[in-house]
This record gives sequence, C-alpha cells and structure tokens, in this order.
Amino acid sequence: MNTSTKSNTAPGCSKPVIAIIIVVIAGILMGTRSCRNNRRQREKEMPTFEVRRGPLTISIKEAGSIENREKVVVYSKVESHVQIVWLVEEGKSVKKGELLVELDATSFTDKRIEQEICLQNTQASFIRAQEELEVTRNQTQSDVEKAELELKFAGLDLEKYLKGEYPQQLKAAEADITIAKEEVNKATDNLAWSAKLEDKGHITRNELLADELAIKRANINLALAEGRLDLLKKYTHGQQVEKLKSDAKQAKMALQRERRKSKANIVQAEADLRARESEYHSQKGKLEKIVKNIKNCRILAPSEGMVVYATSGHRWRRDGPLEKGQEVAKRQELIHLPTTSAMIAKMTIHESSVTKVRKRLPLHVRITIDALPGREFEGTLTKISVLPDTSRAWLNPELKVYNCRVDIKDESTKGEIRPGMSCGCEIIIEEYDDALYVPVQSVMLIDGQPTAYRVGLTGKPKPVEVHTGLDNNRHLRITGGLKKGDKVLLAPPLPPSGAKPRNTEKDKDPARKKERSRRGKSDSSNH
Repeated sequence: MNTSTKSNTAPGCSKPVIAIIIVVIAGILMGTRSCRNNRRQREKEMPTFEVRRGPLTISIKEAGSIENREKVVVYSKVESHVQIVWLVEEGKSVKKGELLVELDATSFTDKRIEQEICLQNTQASFIRAQEELEVTRNQTQSDVEKAELELKFAGLDLEKYLKGEYPQQLKAAEADITIAKEEVNKATDNLAWSAKLEDKGHITRNELLADELAIKRANINLALAEGRLDLLKKYTHGQQVEKLKSDAKQAKMALQRERRKSKANIVQAEADLRARESEYHSQKGKLEKIVKNIKNCRILAPSEGMVVYATSGHRWRRDGPLEKGQEVAKRQELIHLPTTSAMIAKMTIHESSVTKVRKRLPLHVRITIDALPGREFEGTLTKISVLPDTSRAWLNPELKVYNCRVDIKDESTKGEIRPGMSCGCEIIIEEYDDALYVPVQSVMLIDGQPTAYRVGLTGKPKPVEVHTGLDNNRHLRITGGLKKGDKVLLAPPLPPSGAKPRNTEKDKDPARKKERSRRGKSDSSNH
C-alpha cells in the first residue's frame, strides 16, 4: 500500500514545476529577442554621415579690424594718469606741429611752484656746502702748518739747549766756581795781612773780624757755586733734555693728529658737498621732469596725416573709446597718423591653430569687410606673435590667442577701406579639389589612434582606424581607412577608459566648442 501511494504522488507533483520552467525559458527567449530588436532599432536610428569626396578647404575664420600698414603712433608721455581736456576730431587731416590732444596740467603746475621753492633751498645748501669745504680746507691747512711749525720749534729748542744753553750754563757754573775760589784766596790773603797789621796795631779788631767774615762768605759762595754745577750736571741738564725731547715728540704727534683731523674734516666736508650736490641735482631733475610733463600735456602732430583714434576698431578695450574727459596713462597710444595708404588687418587665432598656421607662413587670406558687403579682398598672413596676447586675460584667463598681421594686397581698395573697419579673415591653409572628408565629431582618438565607427550592411557600427589630415573645425580630411560612400556615426559612443576624443585641446575654447556642437547638429539634421 505504501509503495503504490508514493509512485502515484511523484508524477503529480512534477507537472507544475516543468510548466513553470517552460514559462521562464520562454520569457527569457522573448526578452532576449526584444532586446536585440530594440538594439537594432537604436542602431538604425543613430545619426550617420556618408563619407564624401569633393572640394575641401582647410581654413581658419576669425574676426579682425583694419589698420594702416605704416603709421606714426602718438602716445602720452606724461608720467601719470591725466584726463583729456581737448581732443582733435577723428578723421581730420592735420599738419605737422598742429595740436592733437591737450591733457590736464593743473596738478603739475601746482607741483612746479612747490618744486621751485624746494630747489632754491637745496641750491642754497649746495652753495653753503661749497663754501664750507673751502673754509675747512683753509683752516686745516693753517692748523697743519701751525703744528709743523711747533714741531720745528721743539726740535730747535732741543738743539739750542744741547748746543747752546747747556754749554753756556756749564761754563757759567764753572766760572762762578773759579771766581769763588779766587775770592776765597783773596779773602785768605787779606785775612793774613790783616792779622799782621792787627798785631802791629795798625788796624782794629773789628777790621780783622770783617776780613774773617769775608773769607767765610767766599767759602760759602764757592760751595754754592760747586753745588750749582753739580746740580746742573746731575739733575737740571737731564730733566731739561727729557722735557725738550718730550715736547718734540708731542709736537710730532700733534702734527700727525692735526693731519688726520684735517683729512677727516675735508672728507666730511666733501661728503656733505656731494650730498648737497646730489640733492640739488635730484630736485633740479624733478623740476625739469615736472616742466617736461607740463610741456607733454600739449601733444602736437609729429607729421601730417589723417587722425585715427588708437581705440578705433578695438572691440575688447576696457578703457572705452577715446574721448574728452577720459583718463589716460603713460605710454598709452592715443592717435595714429597713417604715413601710407596701404592697409593691414589685425586678428587673433586660437592657440590650437597656431602650430599648423605658423609652419606654413606666409598664407593666403580672404578678407571680407562689414562696411563693404559683397566685396572680397586678398591678403597674406605675414606675422604671428611669439607670445599669446594677455590683454583679454581678464575676460577668460584660460583663453590663449595670438595676434596676427595680414597684409592686404588689393591696391584698388585705396579710399574705400578705412582704419577701424571690422572685417572677417579666412586663412587658407590647404585647398583640395578632390578629397575624402567627414565631420570632425565623427573621429575620436582611441588609444592614440584616430578612430571612426563605420556602419556595415548589418547596420551594426564597428570601430575603424583611420588616417587623417587637417581639419577646418567642421570637416576632417581622411587619407586612409575609409572610402567614399561609407557611413560613419556622427555621434560615436564614448571611448573606453584611457581614450580621449580628437582635438580635445580645442574644446578648451567655449566658443569653438559651441560652434562645433552647432555644426554637428546641423550636419545630423541634413544627413
């Protein structure tokens, strides 16, 4: 019984499971088929472009302005910001020496009065320093001569004492001793004679005592004379010699001090004179600069010509057009005076185009002028600046453009083209009568290789490596990898990791990116 029950239950339970599995497999198959159909539909709906063959011009179009090829630039020489109080009318023909611009010189006039007073004071100090230098030189010369004379006198005093005074003093002392001895002998003889006379009663006792006193006095005088001689030899002579030698030495040192002092005083006086002279010339230079600024406030025409404001045709100038009341800076260009009728066009190109343009100089340029619709002029791109223009860095610091010069060739434009006119310049880099090309957005750099997505017969796009030439920001020349009639995606899928689109450096310029996006949409709508 149990066995039969199990065998009847198992088949009944497996039927729903099998049914569920079948339903799931059918749903998966239907979902897969639906996904494939949707993907094929999306691939069919993706915008494509058919590779074309025909004329292709590789060029760069930029806006510019017309200027004279040769001109005299009149600029402000005033060394500060000043306002324009009078301005010649633009377009007027002026002659050499005629007033073009008059700047406000009020502040310089006030400064000139103050500077003249300051210059007079410094000039007086300069003159006083000159006189003080002469006085110092005379005084120092007198002091040195006096010290030299004192040194000479000290030497003479020593020589006079050693050769004159001392020998005389020595002789006088010896003479005194000799006289004293004679007086002693005389007094002795007198005493002996008086003693004999007193014994005989010819003289009195007092007279004898007087002779005895005289001999005593003579002996004392002799002793004193001998003492003076001894004192002269032992003390007075040596002391006087040392004193005179010291006086000579001190006089010599005093002379050295006086010479050094005189030299220092002269150096100090000369330094003071140089300082006063430097200050005088500095103040004089300031006055001359102020006077020159006052003179430069009247700007005269250096040559004859037609007046063209330097701001004409410059749409990006922040200081606005040249006009009365405007403040101008030093070295700021104010007026251009053309010297010839030849014209040039000034323009700028983006840094992404500099390399392909610079290597091919000179280049042919087609010029259109807004004021002369329907006319086209020929020109030649002759110069590209070495460094980018920084005058518009305040507008977009990331934007790097280079100034270019285009010489206009058509001589029939004389009298028609005027400075300041706006123009459009198309720089012709390469021209092809028969070339393959696709839109620039159809090619991407994948692993460093230009790649396009070609749509095959099945409608499925596949990446194809291509060889490319230059582009004109709209179409890209194809030199290999595609042929006429091939269809490529206008909007290729995002590249894999590590790849990057072509011309990514151009995408830094928002204006170029916007223009390329607009052209891409236009191409997709046309094809």
